[in-house]
Amino acid sequence: MTEYEVRTLDLADAKVATLVRLPADQATKGAILYVHGFADYFFQRHVAEHFTARGYDFYAVDLRHYGRSLRDGDTPNFVTDIGEHFEELDAAVDKIHEDGHTKLVVMAHSTGGLITPLWLDARKDLQVDALVLNSPWFELAEPAAARTVGTALIKAVGKFAPKLKLRDGLGSVYGQTIHRDHHGEWDFDLRMKPLAAFPVLAGWLRAIRIGHAKLQRGLNVTVPVLVLHSNRSLLHAKAWSREAMAADTVLDVADMVKYAPRLGPDVTVVEIQDGLHDLFLSAEPVRAKALAEVDTWLEAHETH
Repeated sequence: MTEYEVRTLDLADAKVATLVRLPADQATKGAILYVHGFADYFFQRHVAEHFTARGYDFYAVDLRHYGRSLRDGDTPNFVTDIGEHFEELDAAVDKIHEDGHTKLVVMAHSTGGLITPLWLDARKDLQVDALVLNSPWFELAEPAAARTVGTALIKAVGKFAPKLKLRDGLGSVYGQTIHRDHHGEWDFDLRMKPLAAFPVLAGWLRAIRIGHAKLQRGLNVTVPVLVLHSNRSLLHAKAWSREAMAADTVLDVADMVKYAPRLGPDVTVVEIQDGLHDLFLSAEPVRAKALAEVDTWLEAHETH
C-alpha cells in the first residue's frame, strides 16, 4: 500500500505550512492540490484515494497555523490578510512542479474556496488547469445587518485589535454531524479541528470580509471552475437534529449560487442533494454523487 508523504514548507518570518502527498500508482492525469477550510486540516483520506485511483497524484496543504502546521505560540487559524496564504500555495505548486507535474487541478473547501480564487486571480501566470470548489465561502451566513453595519465595525475593530475574540467558535452542530464519536463517520484530531471550531478573532474576520468584498466585485479566474454545493442550508441551529445530516449547517448555499458567476468566465455550478457542508463527508451515496460530478467535469476539461 502506498504511504502518505509529509513535507514541511518553510515560509517567511519562521512560518511553516505542510504538504501531504499520496502518489498514484500511475499519475497519468497530473496532480490535484487540496486546500481545506477554517478550523480544518487534511484528513479526508478517502478523497485522496478516490483521485489517486483515477490517475492523479494527490497533494493537500495544511495552511500556516492550521493542522499539522500549528507550532507552539501560534494562534490557530489566524492571519490578518488572506494574501498571507498565497505564499504556501505558491510553495506547494513549486513542489508539485518539482515532482514533474505539468497538469494541476486545485480543489478547495469552504474558506479554502475563498482563498484559492483570490490567489488564482492574483497569479495569472500559474500553471494551473482547473479549480474545483466544495461549498465555498463567498459571504457571511448572517442577517443583512451583520453583513453591512456589522462588517464596517469588524473592519475597524479588526485593524486595531486583531486578536479580539468575537465568538468562542461556530457551534458544535456541524462537528457532531461528521465526527464518529457523535453522528458522523469520520475520525479527525479534535486538537486540530475542534467540534465547535476555534475562536473567531476580529483581525481574521476582517481579512475574510475584505476577501469577500473583492470576490463579490468580480474576479478573473481564467481557468475553468466547478462550484459544488448542497441543495439546502440549515443555519443557526442550537442543537443537532436529523435534518442536520442532509444540509449545509455552516454556510448559505444561496450565496454560493449568487456569487459563483463572479469568479470568472467559465464557471459550472452543480447542486448535490442532501449534501453536508463538506460534500465529501456526506453520507456515502451523497459523497459518491459529489465525487462522480467532479470526475465527469474533470474528464470534460482534461488538457492534453
